[in-house]
Amino acid sequence: MRQCLLVCLVACGSSSSSPPARAPVEPAATTVAPVPAPTAPPPTAPIDTASRTPRYDARTFFDTVSMRGATFSHDGTRILMSSDATGVFNVYAQPVAGGAAVQLTKSTTDSHFAVSFFPKDDRFLYRVDGGGNELTHIFVSEKDGSTKDLTPAAKAKAQFYGWSKDRKAFYIATNERDPKYFDLYRYATDGYARTLVYTNDAGYQLGAVSPGDRYLALTKANNNADSNVFIVDIASKKKTEPKLVTKHEGMVQNSALDFTPDGKKFLYTTDGAGEFTQAWTYDVKTGKRAVLASSKWDVSYVAYSENGRYRVTVTNEDARSVLKIETKKGAAVAPKDLPAGDIVNIEFDRAEKQAAFYLASDRTPADLYVLDLTTGISKRLSNNLNPKVNPEHLVSTTVIRYKSFDGLEIPALLYKPLDAGSDARVPALVWVHGGPGDQSRVGYSNLLQYFVNHGYAVLAVNNRGSSGYGKTFFHLDDKKHGDVDLKDCVFARTYLATLDWVDGNRIGIIGGSYGGYMTVAALAFEPDAFDVGVDIFGVTNWVRTLENIPAWWASFRDALYAEMGDPATDKERLTARSPLFHAKNIKKPLLVIQGKNDPRVLKAESDEIVAAVKKNGVPVEYLVFEDEGHGFQKRANNIAAAEKTLAFLDRYLRGRR
Repeated sequence: MRQCLLVCLVACGSSSSSPPARAPVEPAATTVAPVPAPTAPPPTAPIDTASRTPRYDARTFFDTVSMRGATFSHDGTRILMSSDATGVFNVYAQPVAGGAAVQLTKSTTDSHFAVSFFPKDDRFLYRVDGGGNELTHIFVSEKDGSTKDLTPAAKAKAQFYGWSKDRKAFYIATNERDPKYFDLYRYATDGYARTLVYTNDAGYQLGAVSPGDRYLALTKANNNADSNVFIVDIASKKKTEPKLVTKHEGMVQNSALDFTPDGKKFLYTTDGAGEFTQAWTYDVKTGKRAVLASSKWDVSYVAYSENGRYRVTVTNEDARSVLKIETKKGAAVAPKDLPAGDIVNIEFDRAEKQAAFYLASDRTPADLYVLDLTTGISKRLSNNLNPKVNPEHLVSTTVIRYKSFDGLEIPALLYKPLDAGSDARVPALVWVHGGPGDQSRVGYSNLLQYFVNHGYAVLAVNNRGSSGYGKTFFHLDDKKHGDVDLKDCVFARTYLATLDWVDGNRIGIIGGSYGGYMTVAALAFEPDAFDVGVDIFGVTNWVRTLENIPAWWASFRDALYAEMGDPATDKERLTARSPLFHAKNIKKPLLVIQGKNDPRVLKAESDEIVAAVKKNGVPVEYLVFEDEGHGFQKRANNIAAAEKTLAFLDRYLRGRR
């Protein structure tokens, strides 16, 4: 359970972290801090008309459709999913036979995300928050189209935890009783009467409910390197204490996955056997533990079909998801005639005859497919890349390694513009992911492809502290943030400057969330390293951020403090690594982009760094979206953010003298 505590879906269109028909609306954006006119303003760089590659504008890139989630209807003829086809995420039903998806919700304000069809009829569940504030509510849409909020408590957050085996009930957790912790409720499928089945006073993170509705999985984080998994009997009429599954010595990360379809075994991941995470089973009756799946990389996910006929295992192999489907007897199921790309988010129907999944590559966004499990034949159900974009004009990433200040090899993804060469050197960007423990991964990004299409090289670094490269690498930045990980980013610039097709005098840094922090930290602590910075809702004052973490993060607060520091005891060090208190050092142009409703990185963080840098007489621009949170979900806002960023880069990086 490697927590990526600040990570989000940022404007890059990344498929990272946990949750996140309407006509496109004008972006609710304001420029809060106008750019002070420099003494000799650099000219805005013109589009390279000599380029052999057609240039696409931001709207063309972001008119590519994003889709999320996939669950089958009771009869297996439709797939419930979320799509931003009209500019804002809504819920759709995609016919398995093919054809146009049917729009089921019609929001023009807040994003609506699919949860699940009901098991015996056409009702469905979906989730909505308020403009990105992450206070998610679970709604039901009835057969007649009417809707009901099943979790109406004000200022509370709700999460769906699946269906009972007999499908007569479903489970939802909310923090309405105590904002810090989530309790589990059982809702009747008919009538929605609910019953409290587990009161979470000890601050566990809730997991799956076993088939038969007897056990609930729990995870308890001791710190960011050590956690335990428990199961608790929620069927007993007497209160029972959770039973420890992962007894161990030393520092071991364990995290709950699921139960086997027969309910006899519990599945969890652990890094107790080596550098990389493995999947293990725990026999509920005997207590015996055994390895289920292992690899030379992290095993990130294991799941079964309804009755266990198929098992899917996903490993994270050098920033790429590798998925394997096997039968109960161990025979591999290989989908036929698929284009190159990664299969992700696979879901089986209840009859175990078909599976839905998404397939994506660097040059094509995630498209929905359905697989016939008998024949192995797959059918493509969507074509999400904007037809105005020729995939031949996009680029594939190259996984590279470069050496940092201490000789440590840092993995990264390199995007090279098609027209770049020794006779046509291009400016470059170092992209820093969120987290801090997230990972830049192979796959499609509207924003990064937009930059590359307009002649910017991008190096997406997986600095020390990133997940996916073993637990030692993951913990190398603990309480060293803005120091050793920042040096990795500085040496990314050094690496870029060695490439004969990169202009070493024009290299900027950009990132979202924790990557936004790294951007401002670079400008403040290494003021000569980069030529510009783009901060997308990044932390600038760690003391305030850690003192104001959302209430519902309480179950892993200790893990966060173990990695970043406790503001009550580490205030001096946190202040020393907070760019806000060193803003006087910033002398390179800065763009800041922020969502007003962000509960993780408060808008005050961005307000204050903009004001502080402005006092230096440094060019600083500020874009605020009134209807977004920690990550931008509305297409119009993503377009506005991309256009603003490219104009900024063209003016202060490409146009730099």
